[in-house]
Amino acid sequence: MNPPDLQLLSSWQFELPSDLIASRPTALRDESRLLLVNRQNNSITHSYIRQLPQWLNQNDRLIFNNTKVLPARLFGFRTSTGGRWEGLYVEELSPGRWHILSDTRGRLLPGETLTVIPAYAAASEDVGQSSHLHSAQNSLVLTLVEKRPDGGWIVSPSKDRPSIQLLEEFGSLPLPPYLGRKLADEEDRERYQTQFASEPGAVAAPTAGLHFTQSLLEECGRKGVQSAELTLHVGIGTFRPVTVSHLSEHLMHEEWCRLPDETSRVIGETRQRGGRIVAVGTTSVRTLESAAAANGMPLQPWQGRTKLFIQPGFQFQAVDCLLTNFHLPGSTLLVLVAALAGYELIMEAYRQAIAERYRFYSYGDAMLIL
Repeated sequence: MNPPDLQLLSSWQFELPSDLIASRPTALRDESRLLLVNRQNNSITHSYIRQLPQWLNQNDRLIFNNTKVLPARLFGFRTSTGGRWEGLYVEELSPGRWHILSDTRGRLLPGETLTVIPAYAAASEDVGQSSHLHSAQNSLVLTLVEKRPDGGWIVSPSKDRPSIQLLEEFGSLPLPPYLGRKLADEEDRERYQTQFASEPGAVAAPTAGLHFTQSLLEECGRKGVQSAELTLHVGIGTFRPVTVSHLSEHLMHEEWCRLPDETSRVIGETRQRGGRIVAVGTTSVRTLESAAAANGMPLQPWQGRTKLFIQPGFQFQAVDCLLTNFHLPGSTLLVLVAALAGYELIMEAYRQAIAERYRFYSYGDAMLIL
């Protein structure tokens, strides 16, 4: 039997029962299951996140992404017609200029305005039919400036306030579509952020970090496993599927990231002591390896926008181990994971995870690649 062509998207597909997609988190963050994949002996072991310290070594270092998810989901109506509108804030391009994605019936035109209402109001009423209820004081008007090649829009907000403040007032956390609900509820607002989220800028959570509690971090510390942080603002590309049949044709999404001086320094010290660098999440991998590609090893402080597409054959320089959730079939994240652990081993791990009914995606269980 010929080995699979790993450039073909079809090689990265698998059947996932829909009832294994976790629509809600576990009762406690550290109750999730943990599938261990050992590259040295090709073994697969079943465990729990709370047992993570026993699988790590003294002097290992966990690297977390401290990005914070913005309340970037917006709701409202087309000012001229009252027709329903939904949008997603992507980023601020410059003061008074936002990049957004937009969803509404009909064709939008430059110069048209969109009226955004607070998300809690959108949850309780028919937005389009009650546009007369919303005055300038309790709404935000976005003027369409220019359509972007990616289908999004550059818009100008009516209120001269920091974008984070406006999103806090009008927006909702942008939950992944597979969770089955557009509006985040109270549980989501607490559990779809990591315990160490401190740098606002993401439109999706770095989900491997959702499993950690303060007590789990303290237990790791007692084992001699320390941690450090970096930042990658998870972008809208994380929601977009690969639509080409050949990976070489895929246009990788771009994300902003930063490796601080302190983190690059302690990574060097960890390596000198013989410890391993354990990236918590694919976003941490992407940041570390982008920094290594930019300046070589040992790692130096770095920040910038990365389009790094990690595929089998990639030579990892900065990362030794990876803690990650289970990813979508045919996704660039699944390809990244297999680049570290090997295609056959990862596909077998996914087969076992499905057979053992592990929970998948953002609120699901985790895998540790050693």
